[in-house]
Amino acid sequence: MSLPIPTPLTAYRKYWAHRFGKAPFLPMSRAEMDALGWDACDIIIVTGDAYVDHPSFGMAIVGRLLEDQGFRVGIIAQPDWQSAEAFEVLGKPTLFFGVTAGNMDSMVNHYTSDKRIRSDDAYTPNGAAGKRPDRAVLVYAQRCREAFKDVPIVLGGIEASLRRIAHYDYWSDKVRRSVLVDSKADILLYGNAERALIELAHQLAAGKSISDITDLRGTVIMRAQVPEGWTVIDSTNIDTPSASRVEAHPNPYDEVNPAPTSAVPLDNTVIPLQFKPLARHKVDRQKTAIRLPAFAKVSGDPVYYAHTSRLLHLESNPHNARVLIQAHGDRDVWVNPPPIPLTTAEMDHVFELPYTRLPHPSYQGANIPAYEMIRFSIIITRGCFGGCTFCSITEHEGRIIQNRSEDSIIHEIETIRDTVAGFTGVISDLGGPTANMYRLHCKSKTVESACRRLSCVYPDICNNLNTDHAPLIRLYRRARSLKGIKKIVISSGLRYDLAVESPDYIKELVTHHVGGYLKIAPEHTESAPLNQMMKPSIGTYDKFKRLFDKYSKEAGKEQYLIPYFIAAHPGTSDEDMLNLALWLKRNGFRADQVQAFLPSPMAMATAMYHSGKNPLKAVRRDSEAITIPKGIKARRLHKAFLRYHDPNNWILLRDALRRMGRADLIGNGKHHLIPSYQPVGTGELSEGKRKPIHAFTTQQVRATQRPQLAKKNSSSPLLPSNSKGQTFTKKVQAGNLKGFKKK
Repeated sequence: MSLPIPTPLTAYRKYWAHRFGKAPFLPMSRAEMDALGWDACDIIIVTGDAYVDHPSFGMAIVGRLLEDQGFRVGIIAQPDWQSAEAFEVLGKPTLFFGVTAGNMDSMVNHYTSDKRIRSDDAYTPNGAAGKRPDRAVLVYAQRCREAFKDVPIVLGGIEASLRRIAHYDYWSDKVRRSVLVDSKADILLYGNAERALIELAHQLAAGKSISDITDLRGTVIMRAQVPEGWTVIDSTNIDTPSASRVEAHPNPYDEVNPAPTSAVPLDNTVIPLQFKPLARHKVDRQKTAIRLPAFAKVSGDPVYYAHTSRLLHLESNPHNARVLIQAHGDRDVWVNPPPIPLTTAEMDHVFELPYTRLPHPSYQGANIPAYEMIRFSIIITRGCFGGCTFCSITEHEGRIIQNRSEDSIIHEIETIRDTVAGFTGVISDLGGPTANMYRLHCKSKTVESACRRLSCVYPDICNNLNTDHAPLIRLYRRARSLKGIKKIVISSGLRYDLAVESPDYIKELVTHHVGGYLKIAPEHTESAPLNQMMKPSIGTYDKFKRLFDKYSKEAGKEQYLIPYFIAAHPGTSDEDMLNLALWLKRNGFRADQVQAFLPSPMAMATAMYHSGKNPLKAVRRDSEAITIPKGIKARRLHKAFLRYHDPNNWILLRDALRRMGRADLIGNGKHHLIPSYQPVGTGELSEGKRKPIHAFTTQQVRATQRPQLAKKNSSSPLLPSNSKGQTFTKKVQAGNLKGFKKK
């Protein structure tokens, strides 16, 4: 199936307001608007982040792109949501409000995986907490409607994108409706939505009503009924497992399904999922919609929820995805197919817009932690075809890699070198969702157009995937040869199963672009959780480590791998975590801080967590159940195994080891996991009389493993961290929004 040819981003006729020229910063006040000669904004972006005019921040990309189309764009950043007054500061927009929670989901931003409140916010000046509400998209949309009732409201960003249909919400432990329904907004744009956003803005500027804009790819709308001429297929008729052999790609125009299979109902009142065969026939795929189980059904039946999650992910390839329909009461949430990926020329255009690369002057030089982290970094790709079930990148940015040109990237490095204050010659990253997917793609357009695989690299790397890292090696060499560039560090997550396909890339990376240690993410050592994560076996990590050590030695450098692991992921048993702890001890790793699985909206692992079923396969009631570490005790134990060396965990681990029949691992020898004594003042009880042993510091841990790097890198954790609590209040919200009390 060939994609429709979209209008290039640069081919639109500019809106009349382009005559005002470019703004030094998009205005955040009426005084700035007056200085620009504006009597109104055409579009106002409301965001949960501080306004940083840098292409790593969503509001900057969206704002500058719309400005480039000729529209007058204002920013309302982190408004006081207690009333509508803060949403009136720039006046009434002539076209629409664009509402986003920011670069992070507001709930992930506020809470740790243990539902504890975080104490800071990296996207706020000075890291201050409490500058955005929970479920920010809902609250902001409500306030925009209160401020100017008749102005269209457009939702976008990661929070809206991952809540475009009914979704399991970890923090309330229930399935919530599509955010489009609860926000009462007019339209939702999901993914990287440049195409839909520009087309929407021009259609509204031409006088079209937003209620009549129904067919934009990458958008979600509400409909009362299915238009004439459409074929609607029940989702339970087409849920077939993805082919394990890449040579067996089906023709996406042919709907061929397995025979019905027996299913065991949960009880006599619930109809089991049915898988009915369809006759082979040609269909107009662009006029075909798949009806997912309604909100009322998925909210009360976890099996239907897992089935729905699977179908959503199977219909994610823009080449063959169909419209998805999900009833919410008497209206349908209508999810149009994913956006068509940007071309390299379009990617270059987006990242070459006139960003100042600075926070708005109104912050008066305040420290914005997220900005400080990325101010000298450069995005070279979008998208990820890894398909890790716990990750939201694929659901948001898609599986097709979108690349910038080498010249555009080099130009940005030169711009940073020549114009950004404080630059010392070190580029902190050339990357994106992953460090090493630059220019990787499917070898066959025919295969790509028909493919419905959930991952290009699991269970094995697809034979049709080009894994040549030569373009990335050339980019690295050219970039580091630039005058004034001392070092280029690669900080984005490395896909090591791809890297081992190109030893020359590993040699280049290790020799020139590793700053003493390299963080990578095997996530686990045991096959059961790795299979549920869609991650490669630990043997692939071992192969990468051998090459990493080899090339580090050849370069005369002492460098170390720092592996990330996840605790309490669906599919993980206590025995799996014990084996991981033994692997950590055997390899001399002591994790400073640990990461526990956080069920984010729309992720496949979240469907596993909620349902106990595996949506990587066709979902049936009699499908084998997955082990789900739920509850504070189970999650705490799994985290304790990752920090087996912490005396505060020893009492919990002793009890668990005895229960598991592994008391042989308790003792004071080198082969034991934890000692039999308990230092005074540690753990839940004071069992021993020994001198207190305080929790290991990061520097002590590093000194154990990396003596020469301990002084250099003593502030960096071995594993990803979860910030501590943060306090803020929530205002009782009207309509379909529920009230919250101070916590």
